Parts: sequence; C-alpha cells; structure tokens
Amino acid sequence: MTASFDSLPPVAFVGGGNMASAILGGLRKAGLPAAHFEVVEPWAEARERLARDFGIAAAAEAGPALARCGIVVWAVKPQAFADAAAPVRPFTGQALHLSVAAGIPSQSIATWLGTERIVRAMPNTPALVGQGTTGLFARAAVDAAGRAQVEQLLAPTGQLLWVEPESALDAVTALSGSGPAYVFFFLEAMATAGVEMGLTPEQAHRLAVGTFTGASALAAASAESPAVLRERVTSKGGTTHAAITSMQAAGVQDKIRAAIHAAQRRAGELAAEFGRTA
Repeated sequence: MTASFDSLPPVAFVGGGNMASAILGGLRKAGLPAAHFEVVEPWAEARERLARDFGIAAAAEAGPALARCGIVVWAVKPQAFADAAAPVRPFTGQALHLSVAAGIPSQSIATWLGTERIVRAMPNTPALVGQGTTGLFARAAVDAAGRAQVEQLLAPTGQLLWVEPESALDAVTALSGSGPAYVFFFLEAMATAGVEMGLTPEQAHRLAVGTFTGASALAAASAESPAVLRERVTSKGGTTHAAITSMQAAGVQDKIRAAIHAAQRRAGELAAEFGRTA
C-alpha cells in the first residue's frame, strides 16, 4: 500500500456510479486493496462493472459489513439521499460521512444519519481522469484528522479547496461543478466552426481541445490574470481582435456570468427541494 494511504480506514460507498468509480479507481491504482472497501449499489449492472473494473463485490443493500468502515462516501442522486440513508444509519454512527450529492445541506444529512461528522464535497467530472477540482465544506464536528482523511481519500481525483461558509458550495457548484459542461459547450461551437471553415471533424476537435488544454495550462502557470493573458494575444486590428470584438458586441461575457448565476440559484433550489427533513 502507498504510504500516504496507510492511515485511511476502510471506506464504504453508498452508490457506485461515475463519481464513486473515479474515487475508487484512483485509490485502487494507488495500491489500496479491494478488501478495503464496502459498496452498496442497488443496480446489478453497476455492481457487475465494479467487480469487473475494481475487483469489488458490491452489495445490493446496506448490511452489517458497513460497521467496519471509518468513512462513508455518499455518491447517490440528491433525490435518493433520504431514502438511502435510513438503512445505512444503523451501521455507521461512528463513521465520518462524505457527501458528493449536489445541493443537499449538511444539516439535512446530519439529521438523516444522526451524526454531526459530515463533510460535503462538490467535485466535477474531470475527476474521472484525475484532473478534477473539488470544493469541500466540513461541519464543526469534523476535526483536523477528519479533514486530512478526506484529503487522502480525494487526492487521486485532482485539486481540493476548502470553503466557508457552506453556502459557498452553491458558487462552487455553479462555477466548477457545472463548469466542465460550459467548456464542452464552447468546444462544441469551436469545433463546429472549424468544420464550417473546411477542416475535418477530427482536425477541428483536435485543434479545439488542444487550444483549451494549452490555454488552461498557461493560465495555471502564469501569475497574470486571464484578462492580461487575453490582451497579450489580442493585437488591435488582428484576427483575435475581430473575434473578441464580435463576442463583446454580442454580450457573450455577460451571458456567461448570467448563466453561472442561474446555476447557483438552481443549486439553492435543489437544497430546498431535496433537503427537506420533515
């Protein structure tokens, strides 16, 4: 086992979908054995995939085996959380609970599970390739050791960022949680334009994706703001200037900001809709 995971207790996953698989896959590659995990997954097809990909024999329903786990990862759909919590609660009262379910407030989770040791996480889909960005919030009952365990658990998925207060997770959801879809949306438009200008679909896709990858790497490595980096490649009267001027005239930047604010509002609505405890 990799040394950095030596202190990680057995981990349970409630739900075995894409995000659970991203975390499990990273930990298995890091050297944690299949026996270190318990997974509850009601869908037979998903259980078969977990067995095939990770050698993990998932259970169809919660049982006493969960009691050995020091961490429980909740990777269920928001609307299914309350129902999923009831059969798990009797076995996990002493565990640290990590939720990756979008929009469910930690107070609702604490009520459903009967514990204050709750961490909420808002990951994004690049976690599937170890390039994710995850926002984290911990309730007061989670100590430094608990936070460290969460960081160990999620390290294979990419970057981690702790936020306060909990409401900041709605902004994280809107910006980075939903953000990959914005990038894919822009990539789709870029690639379509490339085909319209005579490139093959493969060429247009490669150029668009490579441009995003390179520009993101440059932004990450630079101490300068995106605005300054943009200005450096926008010579007045040039091709880039023509494109940026067109987007500014169309109000593209304002529309992007409005869209992200819409996502933030929807995150709050999900909390009200699926986080009710009575």
